[in-house]
Amino acid sequence: MSDRLDRTVWATAAVVVLGAIMSILDVTVVHIALPTLAAEFSAELTTMQWVATGYTLALATVIPVTGWACARFGTKRLFMTSLVLFVAGSALAGASWSAESMIAFRVLQGLGGGMIMPAGMTILTQKAGPQRVGKVMSVVGIPMLLGPICGPILGGWLVDDVSWEWIFYINVPIGLITLVAAWRILTPDVPEPTERLDVPGLLFLSPGLAMLIYGLATGAERSSFTSATVLTTTIAGAALVAAFVVRALMARNPLIDVRLFQRRSVAAAALTMVTFGIALFGALFLLPLYFQWVQGRSALETGLLLIPQGVGAMFTMPIGGVLTDRMGPGRVVLVGLPIIVGSLFGLTFLEADTAYSMLGALFFTLGLGMGLTMMPTMSAAMQTLGHDEVPRASTALNIIQQVATSIGTAAFSVLLTTAMKDRGAVPSGGDGEQAAQAAQQIPPEMLAKLQALLAEAFASTMWWGVILLLAAFVPAFFLPRGKPDPAAAQAAMPMH
Repeated sequence: MSDRLDRTVWATAAVVVLGAIMSILDVTVVHIALPTLAAEFSAELTTMQWVATGYTLALATVIPVTGWACARFGTKRLFMTSLVLFVAGSALAGASWSAESMIAFRVLQGLGGGMIMPAGMTILTQKAGPQRVGKVMSVVGIPMLLGPICGPILGGWLVDDVSWEWIFYINVPIGLITLVAAWRILTPDVPEPTERLDVPGLLFLSPGLAMLIYGLATGAERSSFTSATVLTTTIAGAALVAAFVVRALMARNPLIDVRLFQRRSVAAAALTMVTFGIALFGALFLLPLYFQWVQGRSALETGLLLIPQGVGAMFTMPIGGVLTDRMGPGRVVLVGLPIIVGSLFGLTFLEADTAYSMLGALFFTLGLGMGLTMMPTMSAAMQTLGHDEVPRASTALNIIQQVATSIGTAAFSVLLTTAMKDRGAVPSGGDGEQAAQAAQQIPPEMLAKLQALLAEAFASTMWWGVILLLAAFVPAFFLPRGKPDPAAAQAAMPMH
């Protein structure tokens, strides 16, 4: 098989990216619109928060069944069904008449959106084969990077200049185009329902993930994990996930074959993803808050200011994919990680009036490192897998990324709030948003002092990202450092 991606692979990649970018963009687009939605439906902001949280929980609930569903119904059929659910949920959410109806339709959206990414990754990986998986993963990474950057820009524009309904309706034409393209372009596959659905495993894992992510999200929102509700939910979710792992090790046909992690490449990739994901997504969570709370920028301005990060990542991501296939992912990741560490180290010197020329350069450099790290790490896990193992591994890696993102956001939210309270920038029961609102009503000389304290808190919190990324070097050293062997992948351990 040639190392070059032919036209059919590129066409398949275009279909998958169109579907994936909708589901990922939707998270940040809706988050920007929450205050507008609360005013539209005369609802509390805490109630409207469920418009975002319900979508995320639906994602977490349905992702675990994707691997089994790919084998049972076929990847093309599952991908198209996911698109139909997502588009239907989008159309209904745009026609919502109350907060409660919108939350329900967002759950429907999430049930479709949760399967789009893992099913799409499976389709692409199987289409490209082990020798070209690096290039393919670099394509899959595009929506992951564009979502957090373009979401605030698109959401701010639609809410301010069009109408809130279009944050949902915009998915309908894109989804229908993707659906037609998927029907015409994706290769039909024959379902191979060789295994029954692992119902006990599903009853452990899906509720466990939903409870764990809900607990982390609620704790981050309150900037505290000490309340009984948050503690109980988070601990119960973690216990259910742990119970699933124990059962999966003993079950004949588990929902996700955790025995795949006995392979060094898969285990090293998973550990790198967890450590790297917590550090990076936690740090990225801070950047929009810095612009809005410290510098008083709007959501739209914030999104525009973060563009250099996406430009940097899009520049190196194709290069990282080519190098991964030629040299092995381990060597590429060990180049990307130091670049990210250096960029975050630069952000530990944040001040209230830090020049944007410096910030833009740091964001661009950060993006360069992300392009050489994120997808090569995932490629390391996928390169050594046989055809039938890819759906389960893809599902597992998507779960890992979702949990790492939730942990990173929650942990850095609490760390930032603690840093602000230690410096007296917010009252003991307050948060940064309240400080930003109060800043609009205080004299200029006091405002400068408050902004300096807030900036100092952001800078100190960035140190945690640097420390965690340094820890990510340990598993990264065990990633494969050679060109993938297609014969080895074909002879890989079969699923039992």
